Amino acid sequence: MYVCICKGITDRQIKASIAEGAGCMRDLYKQHDLGSQCGKCVCAAKQLLDSEIQACNRCEVVAA
Repeated sequence: MYVCICKGITDRQIKASIAEGAGCMRDLYKQHDLGSQCGKCVCAAKQLLDSEIQACNRCEVVAA
């Protein structure tokens, strides 16, 4: 699914960035230039970031 129509950025690209170490919106802004056009993608990207981090945290708790 497209998160940013203006830049053509998909949820897969954002998830890949998070898996590679992007841990905050600033990292995603730097890597993908999110929010630099209309800004409508920022909320969706933030929700995606939060859900991926929560999923990662749940995996760490189960593994411990």
